[in-house]
Order: sequence, then C-alpha cells, then structure tokens
Amino acid sequence: MTGPAILLLLAGLGAIAWVSARARALRLQTAARATGRRDAVHSLPGYHGWYVALWTLIPAAIFLAVWANVAPGLVTQSVLADPAAQSLPLDGFSRSAILGEARAIANGDQAGAFNPLSQGLVEPYAHALNKYGVAGAVLALVLAFAGGAYAFTRVRPDFRARTRVERLVMASLLIASLIAIVTTVGIVASLLWESFRFFSMVNPIDFLFGTKWSPQSAAMGYGNDDAFGAVPLFWGTIFIGAIIAMIVAIPLGLMSAIYLTQYASPTVRKWMKPTLEMLAGVPTVVYGYFAALTIAPALRDFAVAIGIHGASSESALAAGLVMGVMIIPFVSSMADDSIAAVPQSMRDGSLAMGATTSETIRKVLIPAALPGVVGGVLLAVSRAIGETMIVVMAAGLAANLTLNPFASVTTVTTQIVQLLTGDQEFDSAKTLAAFALGLVLFIVTLLLNIVALRVVKKYREAYE
Repeated sequence: MTGPAILLLLAGLGAIAWVSARARALRLQTAARATGRRDAVHSLPGYHGWYVALWTLIPAAIFLAVWANVAPGLVTQSVLADPAAQSLPLDGFSRSAILGEARAIANGDQAGAFNPLSQGLVEPYAHALNKYGVAGAVLALVLAFAGGAYAFTRVRPDFRARTRVERLVMASLLIASLIAIVTTVGIVASLLWESFRFFSMVNPIDFLFGTKWSPQSAAMGYGNDDAFGAVPLFWGTIFIGAIIAMIVAIPLGLMSAIYLTQYASPTVRKWMKPTLEMLAGVPTVVYGYFAALTIAPALRDFAVAIGIHGASSESALAAGLVMGVMIIPFVSSMADDSIAAVPQSMRDGSLAMGATTSETIRKVLIPAALPGVVGGVLLAVSRAIGETMIVVMAAGLAANLTLNPFASVTTVTTQIVQLLTGDQEFDSAKTLAAFALGLVLFIVTLLLNIVALRVVKKYREAYE
C-alpha cells in the first residue's frame, strides 16, 4: 500500500472517529441533562470528537514516521538475504550503486538497469518493498483502531475532554517553538564549530584585519598567510548595503511615507501604498537582471562621459542603487506606521500654534516618530547586507578595497556562495572560510536586529 493511500485511509478513520465520538457524547449529555444532572457535563461534544480523533491519528502517525526510517533497512536486509544477492561485489561503493539502481527500478523511478546485476535484484526488491509496505500499513491501521477504541470507551458526560485536547494543543505549540529554537541553536553551533576549525588554520587577527583576500591561492598550495584578509569583503558589504543603498532608500522611503500619511488623499494612498510595498515581493534575481543589464551599463557610460577612466560594467554603485530601491518598502512601511501612530493631538496642536504643514512634519511628527523610523532603517540595513543575487550579477566578485563607486567590489554573502559552489573539501581553509564569514555576518545581523527591535519596542511603549 502506497504512502498517500494509507494517509488518506487514516484521515478517513480520523473523520469517522470524530463523528462517532461527537454523536456518542451528544447522546450521553442529552440523557444526563434529561435526568437533571447538568453539572455532570464537562466538555462540549466537539471536544470529545477531537479527543477520539487524535487518539486515532497520532499513534498511527508516529508509527509511520518511525517505520519510514526503519523499513528501508529491513528491505535491504531482506534483499541481501536473497540468493540473487550472493553475486554482488564486496566493494561497498559498487554494492550500494547496484542496490540503489535495483531499488529505483522496483519503485518505478527508473526504466531499465545499466548493470546486469541490478536487474536480477529488481524482483526481490519489489517483493520486499511490498511485504514491508503492507506490514507497515496493517500495523498503522491496528494502532489507529486500538487508539480510537481506547479513547471511545472514555467518552462520558463528566470526562474532561476539553482539558486533554487543549493540553495537546499547548504541547504542539511548545514543540513548534522548540523546533525553531533548536534549529537556531544548531545553525549557531555548526557555524561556531566550522569557524573554530578555520581559525585553527588561519590567525583570527589576519582574518579580521587583513586587506588581501585570495582564498584560491591558498587552495593552490601557496599557504594561508595573507590569503584570508576579509577587510575588503567587510568594506564591500558596508559600501553597497549600508552606504549606497541607504542613501537611496532612506530619503525615498521617508519622503514617500510623509507624502502618503500627510499629503495624499485616501484614494491615492489606497492605491500607492500597496503598489510601493509590492517592491518587497519582487524576486531579487529580477532586480539583479535589471541592475546588470540596464543600470550597470548606463552608469559605466556615464562615468566615461564625465571623464572617469577604468569604470567597470560591474560596479558597487549599480548594485547599491538597485538594492536601495529594493529595500524602500522596509523603510517606507515602518516610517508610515510610525508617523501614523503619532497622536493627532500633537499635529493639531502644532497647526493651531500657527505652524505650517511642512514645519509640523519637520519639528513635530518626524521627531516623535523617529524611534520607529530608526528601527525600520536598521531592519532595512540588515536586509541589505544579507543580499546576494544583486551583488553577484551587478557588483562582481573582485575583492577590492576602494572608495570608487564605479569599481567592481564584492560582499561577504557573495564570497560565501562562491566558496561553497561545486565540489568542496571541508578540511581546507578555503572552504571553511565561508563559515567564518557566515559567523561574522550572523553576529552583525543579529546585533542590528536586536537594536532595531529595542528601538521599535521603545516606540510602541511610548505611543500605544
């Protein structure tokens, strides 16, 4: 029996269990009320239905999850015990390849065998897959019936089904929260471990303060000295994401928020605000194409026209400009919400004292909304420094320490992609450098988000 079929069957059993338990609870509660025992009714019939349905589904689902990891090993052992497997080579790699090919044919994922030995194992594999598939389905159905029958016998008017169901929901929410926490801890632990391995090969001082980045020379055997200086990468990240992009995003985002909150009519705001926020939903690869094919050549031609020689078709300015446009919604949305949250009495008081609208905006609204605006800017910066596609396509891969916006530069995320692309050896400093860069980027982004959330929290406490 296939996986979707057994899941569909279990879902049907769960639905039947819910309907049956609810109907039984309703009958029992009606009888209890008819005899005057209203205080004996604890939970609504729907809770009894969910209680029995969960007892029907959860044990079977847990078993199927465990069986999905156990069954492949049992299938392989059964195939290896077949006489047709006696002619398999002793080499582990060759044996695994033959078994994998036979399994693929038996599952219908592959039409024919390249190795004659694989064809002889197709029938044993198909037999074993069918046998253990049926066994797993039967055991899951038995567990479903047993769990449902046990829960059905507990359906009584005074049974606290609501308490049991709500506890299970709370436990599910707790597990979901723990999954996110454990995932984060695992990411940090892997970064720390691999970064520790990298720093055992490369001096941390040279990595954090060195000005020459050439991991390829280290991979070619020229040594790790003066090959992993990450300052050009840090500067490229700051130059593109925190300087050029912010020069574009902050004024445009703030001015658009001011216009939408203070000057635009309700009809204009209704259409312009969603349109502006749609920029955040455009895939970054689209921005990258636009930067590489339109903005970068135009900037190169402009630089040549004004007498700047050596301007590259891949430049920090091209990537920064397009990245700034991409993060305008982050700044605009936060500024819009912050300005709109300023009490109307402050605006009315300023206008009543004779101030103009522009003076009210500059001297009252913006200072009052400044914490929220700063929080939005910091969140936008953290988004910008983690961008990869635009930099790869528009800024290039050259690790240059330069102030020239028309020159090619690179960022931390771009180098991480380059270092981990293709077949890599995870015992070399060249590959492990990606984890060290990721650790630095993680720490910087985390600090920016902490500061932004603190600022926003302070703002919300002041005005909500």
